[in-house]
Amino acid sequence: MERKTDITEYVVKAPVDGEITAAVIADIHGSPWEHLISAVKEAGTDVILIPGDVTKGHMPDAPGTCDFFAAAAAAAPVFMSLGNHERMSHARVKEAAAASGVTILDDSSAEFRGLTIGGLTSGYVYEEGPMRQAHLRKTPPPDLLWAERFAALPGFKVLLSHHPEYYPAYLRDLDIDLIISGHAHGGQWRIFGHPFFAPGQGFFPKYAQGMTDGRLIVSRGLANNGPAPRFGNRPELVFIKIRNDA
Repeated sequence: MERKTDITEYVVKAPVDGEITAAVIADIHGSPWEHLISAVKEAGTDVILIPGDVTKGHMPDAPGTCDFFAAAAAAAPVFMSLGNHERMSHARVKEAAAASGVTILDDSSAEFRGLTIGGLTSGYVYEEGPMRQAHLRKTPPPDLLWAERFAALPGFKVLLSHHPEYYPAYLRDLDIDLIISGHAHGGQWRIFGHPFFAPGQGFFPKYAQGMTDGRLIVSRGLANNGPAPRFGNRPELVFIKIRNDA
């Protein structure tokens, strides 16, 4: 495992048989990924959950993206929701992922070993092309009717929701057992352990890392190729142990 990537583990109780080890791979943005797949295999991962932003901007065909999809799907079943970067090239990302065996959850859900896994698609809508100052705008709402329908489903529900800012605004009061997000990049800079800035939340964001209310897990993400490099905030690969005796 690459030294500059932290591994964080959570344990979540759910009515499943045995134990499910889920790896959360968030916000790669086209950066190197081979060490992540090695760590996923070493952990005996049962399922890979991707809450969006595998791609970088309007470049879904960037070198390595399709290779990542194929390698991830070969390591374990993969379920992925669409982040704001995937929304810039929606159809092409879905086609590339599906061709590799990745299950895209575009405001849809699927069953896996007693879990109902849903994907809440980012509310951003773009023409094909680069994002234009989207980080300065309030995050557009997702499909709230679909979110309510998902919450009404039976069983233990896991929602991949790229934007953690959706949690206080739309998701907190819904009957969803576990919500997994990214997007905030851990605040990009952490000052004395506190996140500095996150798109859609502004300065000193509340939902940029860690677990909230025992049901929202926000990954700090894995890319370090933005306009401002990470500071005090190493990339993070998350593992979630889902089991009956947590």
